[in-house]
Amino acid sequence: QVQLVESGGGSVQAGGSLTLSCITTGNTAKVNYMAWFRQAPGKEREGVAAIATRDAPAGYVERYADSVKGRFTFSQDNVKTTFTLQMNNLQPEDTAIYYCAASRYRTVQEYHLFGSTVYDYWGQGTQVTVAS
Repeated sequence: QVQLVESGGGSVQAGGSLTLSCITTGNTAKVNYMAWFRQAPGKEREGVAAIATRDAPAGYVERYADSVKGRFTFSQDNVKTTFTLQMNNLQPEDTAIYYCAASRYRTVQEYHLFGSTVYDYWGQGTQVTVAS
C-alpha cells in the first residue's frame, strides 16, 4: 500500500503563488508515475500535471494541462518521498480541490497520463482558492 498526503493549499489573490506538496509513504518502490488532478465545484476531475518517477522503467515522461503550461511546475525528490507542484500566476479558474495520485503501471504513454484509472492511490485533497 501507498499513502499520499497533500498539503500547501490555501487562499490567494489572482497572480499569486502556492506550492502543493504530496508526501508518499508505504511501498513506494513500485510507484512509477505521479500526477496532480483537480476538481472544481460542478465540474469533472481533470488532470493538471503528471510525471514519471526517476526510476520508472519506461523512462521519463511528463504532461501538463494546456491551461497550466508555463505557470505550474511538477518536481520530485530523489527518493520518491516528496512531489511538489509549484503554481504561479494563479487565476480564479484554478480554484479547485487538488489531488495527488500514484500509479504502479510499468508503462504509461503520455496521452494516458491524465486517465484517472491509471492511478492506484489517491490523497484526500487540498483546497486551492484564488480570488479575483
